[in-house]
Amino acid sequence: MVEQRLPEEWPAGVHPFWAEDFPQSAAEWLFGLLPGDYRLHGVLRRYPAALSALALRHVRTQLEAAREGYRSTPAELDGLLPPAALDQVRGVYRTEGTRLAATLRAVEAVDRALRGLPAGTGVR
Repeated sequence: MVEQRLPEEWPAGVHPFWAEDFPQSAAEWLFGLLPGDYRLHGVLRRYPAALSALALRHVRTQLEAAREGYRSTPAELDGLLPPAALDQVRGVYRTEGTRLAATLRAVEAVDRALRGLPAGTGVR
């Protein structure tokens, strides 16, 4: 029997991709990364690969926004905040950027696994 291993970036709370309930646990985790109203769209629940594609785009956009915020904070807020506060705001962007980069790697791992499922394998 071949030992199966999860990628290092596999998110906690998502069952292994070889588990029968993987699509359900992946969908719940992915929905947790998105604004709540995305849960209203049944197509995303029926087609987890569509949900993961949407989550990839969403997290990538958030990461780019954090990077842009980090770069632009000094010019945007200079004169409005004391220098120490500017550094703290940039620290927020740096912290969130690191978190979002890790989240993106986890979403990519789940997306790869979902794309390996037979077409139409949905969540009920």
